[in-house]
Amino acid sequence: MMPRLGETYDIDIEVVSKPKPEYQTDEYYELDLPVAPAVMVGEEIVVEGSAVDPFELESAICRQLDLPPPEREGGGILKKLFRS
Repeated sequence: MMPRLGETYDIDIEVVSKPKPEYQTDEYYELDLPVAPAVMVGEEIVVEGSAVDPFELESAICRQLDLPPPEREGGGILKKLFRS
């Protein structure tokens, strides 16, 4: 998902990955960052503690870049499989 968004929008993507115990220290809590796993766009916490909805992530990127929101794709798996 991240590579596609990086190609679609003019953004830099920074991924921070640490062992779980490093997110449970007093020093980490003092940083006032979201609970891992989390996704932030700018200062906005898109999701914390669970998986991210790709549409919500793309919407947050558009808000950050002052772009119109994306259109939500419908049609389910069959539409995705038979997309021309």
